[in-house]
Amino acid sequence: MSRSRVGSLGRRLSYWLALQSLAGLVVICAAVYAATQVGLQNRQADTLTQKRAQLQHLLVEAARDDDTAALKHKLDEFFIGHEDLALWLDRPDGTVFYRSPTAPLAGGEDRRLQFELPSPQSATQSVVVTLTMDIGDDKALLRRIGLTLLAAALAGALVISVGGFVLVRLGLRPLRQLVDQTRRLAADTLHRRLDGSSQPEELEPMITQFNALLGRLELAYERVEGFNADVAHELCTPLATLIGSTELALRRSRSADDLREVLASNLEELQRVAGIVQDMLFLSQADRGATARRVPTRSLAAVARRVADYHEAAMADAQIGLEVCGDASGDFDIALLQRALSNLIANATRHARHGTLVRVEIDAARAGEVALRVVNLGDTIGQEHLPRLFDRFYRGDPSRSDANRNHGLGLSIVAAIARMHGGRPLASSIDGVTAIGLTLRAELGDTPVPATAYPSEHPQASKALNVRA
Repeated sequence: MSRSRVGSLGRRLSYWLALQSLAGLVVICAAVYAATQVGLQNRQADTLTQKRAQLQHLLVEAARDDDTAALKHKLDEFFIGHEDLALWLDRPDGTVFYRSPTAPLAGGEDRRLQFELPSPQSATQSVVVTLTMDIGDDKALLRRIGLTLLAAALAGALVISVGGFVLVRLGLRPLRQLVDQTRRLAADTLHRRLDGSSQPEELEPMITQFNALLGRLELAYERVEGFNADVAHELCTPLATLIGSTELALRRSRSADDLREVLASNLEELQRVAGIVQDMLFLSQADRGATARRVPTRSLAAVARRVADYHEAAMADAQIGLEVCGDASGDFDIALLQRALSNLIANATRHARHGTLVRVEIDAARAGEVALRVVNLGDTIGQEHLPRLFDRFYRGDPSRSDANRNHGLGLSIVAAIARMHGGRPLASSIDGVTAIGLTLRAELGDTPVPATAYPSEHPQASKALNVRA
């Protein structure tokens, strides 16, 4: 499935920083521009208001003194130094009473204030006053300020963007160092770990998790290498036997009975090879996430008794008895459970002391979980061996007499079946009482529990194991 490309983190941070700085500077410049514009408008309004008050004072004074000529002279002096102001005084009949030396601009770059005041010639009449202010200079100043602020915003955003790009590059340097460290990792250097001593604290959790992942990968790689060596070793013995017996059979003429005996021996070795291959295929499927095909099971004790019937002859030869304690129900894969129980009972039969009793314990004490153990009396297994009992081809005593008949995958299959049921394997050995088993989730839809470690549990029932005389 295709995935959209995210792109460079450094470039994305730089782009967003540039946009953010530009937006911030634009907002600031816009605020400065608006404040300047409002200030100019207020100044213009204040100027016009002051001039209106002065005009009103002059007109009232002229009406009191009845001196129109002096009024016009004072109005001419009023506009000296105020070329941006213009004044019209019109009578109600439309005739002109006064025109200032400066006239309003034709382009409309002005601000006009129009009002009525008492006429200086008659107290019963009024004049229409039109006071105009040229605001072209203010608008030009405002345009220059706007252009200056725009240029300052663009230049500031550019400077901040360049600085932000440099800072982002410097800030991402630890990531590039980590990339260089990971680039030097290979299959033969999995023992190395990432050095987080000079890394920022934000990267420490990732470095810790990555180093933990390297540890798991190293362990898995070592197990794969050991597994490959064990597979080669396990297959080498029967293949060597097949080749040797076949060569001996072909060196000279043999009777039909002799050839039949050779073929029977070869068939046993071929069946052993086929068993190893089938077990390896099963473990491979379990490792790829195969799950149990659950069906309602009313009694696990009945399943255990049916499996025990297949081992009755071997247990009779070893003078070993078997009993089933406890019971539970739930949704399980019966075929897988029978295989796990068969491996556990066969393992207990091989290592139990003659004349003792093997006990299958079924415990449903925990809600939704069933513990199934096979307990036997025999030699105590060292604590250093317990965590590895479920490793493939692992043997605590490689020189034991049945090593050629049992290739060391039985307990690995038990662990795989436990994981397929959302459980985990169990192993304990104290004072000659050895209990090996598994836990099972009895309900559908449970999340499988990863079996990264095999806990040692010591059920009290195992300590009270009965011994047959």
